[in-house]
Amino acid sequence: MDLVTILLSVVVILFLANAFKKQKQESNKNLPPGPKPLPIIGNIHMMDVGRPQKTFMQMAKEYGSVFSIQLGMSKSVVLHGYDTIKEALVDHAEFFSDRPRSPLFTETTKGYGVAFSNGENWKVMRRFTISTLRDYGMGKKTIEDKIIEEAECLVQKLRSYEGKPFSNVSSINAAVTNIIVAILLSKRFDYEDPTILRLMGSVSENIKLLSSPWVM
Repeated sequence: MDLVTILLSVVVILFLANAFKKQKQESNKNLPPGPKPLPIIGNIHMMDVGRPQKTFMQMAKEYGSVFSIQLGMSKSVVLHGYDTIKEALVDHAEFFSDRPRSPLFTETTKGYGVAFSNGENWKVMRRFTISTLRDYGMGKKTIEDKIIEEAECLVQKLRSYEGKPFSNVSSINAAVTNIIVAILLSKRFDYEDPTILRLMGSVSENIKLLSSPWVM
C-alpha cells in the first residue's frame, strides 16, 4: 500500500468520523441533560443493576427530574418524581400513549398485537381485546368474585408470616397470575405450586429480555 492510498484512507476515515459526530450531536441536541455515555455500552457501567432506582435518584439530584441516559446504543429519557411523571403521563397523556419500539419485536410481530402495536392499529387491537375479555366475564360479577376470592387467599398468605419480615413480591405476583388463570381456565394454584412458580419465572425472564439494552 503506497503513501497516497494511506493518506486517502485516513482522510476518508476522519471525514466519516466527523460526519458521524455531527449527526449524533444533531440528533441529541433536543434531549435533556444527562451523564456522558461511553461508546457501545453507554451508561450501563453506572447502573446499579439490582437497584436501578437508586442510580436514577442520584442522577436526578445532579441533572434534574428529567434527564437522559444511554443504555447500550439506545437513548432513553428518565422522568423522576411524582409531579414530573404525573405532568407527562396524565396531563399530557396523548403524547406518551405509544409503546416503546424494539427492533426484535417489531420484526417478529410486524407491528401487531396489544403489547407492541401503536396508533390506530393499537386502538383496534385494544377494542378487540376488551370485547374478548368481556366474553370471559370482565366487568361482570363473575370476575369480581374471582378477584375477591383471590384477595382473601392473599390476605391469608400474608397473615401466615405472623408479623415476621418477608418479601411480598412473590405472593402479589402469584395473586395477579391466579386471577388471570381463573378468568381463562377457571382454576387457581397454591402460591407454592411448581406450575405457577414456573409460569412467573418465565414471565420474569421475558421482562428482563424486553428491558435488555441489547434488545432495545
